[in-house]
Amino acid sequence: MASSMRSLFSDHGKYVESFRRFLSHSTEHQCMQEFMDKKLPGIIARIGDTKSEIKILSIGGGAGEIDLQILSKVQAQYPGVCISNEVVEPSAEQIAKYKELVAKTSNLENVKFAWHKETSSEYQSRMLEKKELQKWDFIHMIQMLYYVKDIPATLKFFHSLLGTNAKMLIIVVSGSSGWDKLWKKYGSHFPQDDLCQYITSDDLTQMLDNLGLKYECYDLLSTMDISDCFIDGNENGDLLWDFLTETCNFNATAPPDLRAELGKDLQEPEFSAKKEGKVLFNNTLSFIVIEA
Repeated sequence: MASSMRSLFSDHGKYVESFRRFLSHSTEHQCMQEFMDKKLPGIIARIGDTKSEIKILSIGGGAGEIDLQILSKVQAQYPGVCISNEVVEPSAEQIAKYKELVAKTSNLENVKFAWHKETSSEYQSRMLEKKELQKWDFIHMIQMLYYVKDIPATLKFFHSLLGTNAKMLIIVVSGSSGWDKLWKKYGSHFPQDDLCQYITSDDLTQMLDNLGLKYECYDLLSTMDISDCFIDGNENGDLLWDFLTETCNFNATAPPDLRAELGKDLQEPEFSAKKEGKVLFNNTLSFIVIEA
């Protein structure tokens, strides 16, 4: 590995920018929206039965776009019932965006929000210091388990916080996605960073089996348009390269042979589909629903 290759997470501004490009060039949020529309109502159908308040815990809630979709489904299922929505999110910037979104969203009168600027493990430590653990009706962890050091312990802890009829939703990339192939073949060539680990739904379901937890897993196809990655000097393509490889300025700092081999592989069928002249990277998502 070239010593000049740096982890994307070492430059927060660059990471945020490349992540935004990923969202604008992928069907990530549309895929999640489809799940919330089609599957979520059935999943949450009983979480609030006989309860005067429904408690929801969002771990890594980001800027809140998906959280608000979830809240609208809970409101539709339990009209008028009070909802307490607590958010654990380490980025102050994301929390500020979340608050802005709440401020301009109507129909949230029956929802109480609280934000905690901390990581899931900091939240866990803080809760364990208390004598009595708060129980929740719905806990969700959307695209955040990559940033957790001890995933089985995290799963076990948050599962222990589920109340009666409660559910936990986890979203990660699928074992059938291009990410799985990318990380297995090239992960060792990218800058190693203890802030992030390569996990897919295959790893996660194995952990859940080991913990003896009951769950269901749904896969939904999502793609990311990486066509710009194959246009030399394209700023957008450069940022998408950074996101794919979790490397800061990958195009400028990667060894040319690595860049060439990866560029060839990304156009192969196990990584991407070619459609109407576009190269669409397989970003398939897994939605894992865990029972209390």
